Amino acid sequence: MNINFLKAEIITTVTKERDYPKTDVPEIAFVGRSNVGKSSLINCLLSRKNLARTSGTPGKTATVNFYNIDDKLNFVDLPGYGYAKVSKVEKEKWGKMIEEYLAKRENLLRIFQLVDIRHKPSVDDCAMMDWVRHCGYVPVVIATKLDKIKKAQVEGQLALIRDTLKLDGDSILIPFSAEKRTGKEELQSFIDEIYTEAMETH
Repeated sequence: MNINFLKAEIITTVTKERDYPKTDVPEIAFVGRSNVGKSSLINCLLSRKNLARTSGTPGKTATVNFYNIDDKLNFVDLPGYGYAKVSKVEKEKWGKMIEEYLAKRENLLRIFQLVDIRHKPSVDDCAMMDWVRHCGYVPVVIATKLDKIKKAQVEGQLALIRDTLKLDGDSILIPFSAEKRTGKEELQSFIDEIYTEAMETH
């Protein structure tokens, strides 16, 4: 593996494009509804407890957070969307932050969209998937909280996600549990593959 996921640190936390780190290091963005488990997933991939701040209060990630991985790659944690208790103005501000990053960041390699495996993807999830496609990226969906459903339910829930988000054969769908670390190695290998490919074509 080119990426060993051992060295990781937060670089910066920003709200405006002008404050993004000035770097041409490739980036992978994580996006999803508030409380879908973005921070838990990032911590799990990096074998850390508290690098990405998890919060019991959904809607806490109101910034764009950049993490340096092995000095080779950045993870970018985008604000959670779709949290009902946040004001309309706040929601629009977060939406703008997400759109600005996805539309303008030139070193963005892939967008990983997280959805909760227990539920049918929401209208917001579908709108985000439209954005991912609009920006020209192959969909990569991570179905989190796998440990919260019975094994017999998994295939049905994955089919519901595929169907609702209109995922085709090129799309990637990975079931994941930060709690049980299910899907961790598969996701790490996939990230390493993306990175290696980017370096070869760079």
